[in-house]
Amino acid sequence: MTNEPRPLRVHDVIEELAAIEHDRWAHWQRYLHSQCIPGPDGSLLIPADLVRRWTAQMNKSYGDLSDVEQESDRQQVERYLPVIERALTVEPN
Repeated sequence: MTNEPRPLRVHDVIEELAAIEHDRWAHWQRYLHSQCIPGPDGSLLIPADLVRRWTAQMNKSYGDLSDVEQESDRQQVERYLPVIERALTVEPN
């Protein structure tokens, strides 16, 4: 047995992160849909106040967001950390 680092399985890391990204996106879509006004044809109308708020947010850099908005982004990033930590941890065979 050697003490050489285990090679990272990049594909496995990508798959785990992609699953987290999908969960994050699905969570956002559920929230977005819950804020919209359903149309008779199945369409969704985003209320104007939310369009204004989200447009303002998407046009700001992270550093220009409010503390509350930055904290929300940090909470989303925390979903990825366990996978990243495992990927960076080198364990002997």
